[in-house]
Amino acid sequence: MMSRRIRSMGMVLKKQDARVRDVVCEILPWLEARGVEVVLEQDSAEHVVVDAAVASPDTLAARVDALIVLGGDGTLLHAARLIGSSGVPIIGINLGSLGFLTEVKLDEMYTALEELIAGRYDIEERMLLDVEVIRDEGSIARYRALNDAVINKGALARIIDLEVSANSQPVLLTRSDGLIISTPTGSTAYSLAAGGPILYPTLDAIIIESICPHSLTNRPLVIPDRLELRVCLRRGQDVYLTVDGQVGMPLRPQDCLRIGRAGTSLKLMLPFGNNFFKLLREKLGWG
Repeated sequence: MMSRRIRSMGMVLKKQDARVRDVVCEILPWLEARGVEVVLEQDSAEHVVVDAAVASPDTLAARVDALIVLGGDGTLLHAARLIGSSGVPIIGINLGSLGFLTEVKLDEMYTALEELIAGRYDIEERMLLDVEVIRDEGSIARYRALNDAVINKGALARIIDLEVSANSQPVLLTRSDGLIISTPTGSTAYSLAAGGPILYPTLDAIIIESICPHSLTNRPLVIPDRLELRVCLRRGQDVYLTVDGQVGMPLRPQDCLRIGRAGTSLKLMLPFGNNFFKLLREKLGWG
């Protein structure tokens, strides 16, 4: 599929990886020789001393046509928060181990970048969740989730009680260690580890999944993404909301979450087309 040619690329890096600086030092002159301007995200630039343009997190998306993420899925989740609702597409170069989001392997990097620069790539849109925290009938926080929103109890806390409804219709009252509300993209993340189903990443669906439920009949539930969820903490101490494993806040009894599909999506660049089934075979050892 022919798409728009790329003239400028931002970079977000996994700062803890010792390989990053060497890779960046190779990529920069290679891209510049092909007429592509490179802009480093400010925090990344502080950890990699190279001669390149730098942009603050607030201005990065406005300066680039696309974003390169060098790292693992955690780095890409961080980059997704940086670009917000700008619509700037992301390509992930995998320096991690699993890499369901950072699909391009390091040895495929230059071939992939050649395809991108030439405009030969697909765009795959991934749904985001809008997660709003309600306390005393007022909104106190709002997040966007690419993978999931997780309500979890602390290590020494007792089982918590959560009430879940969809479009004001009661769904379940769960006594458990917590709850995962996941997108199809997040179905291969925490949800999978907790025993949830694998969903094709572009499906219009949401997974509701209890963590270690007290009742053996409590099973993961897949619902249409057009439904709005309300999750209320009815009982529990030392309870925390975590979004994409990176941001969040403590919750109090009677706090509620309003969760639904966000009005914008994340755009992933696929220089070799859609290879989700290949990814499953490789990452999960299906042969």
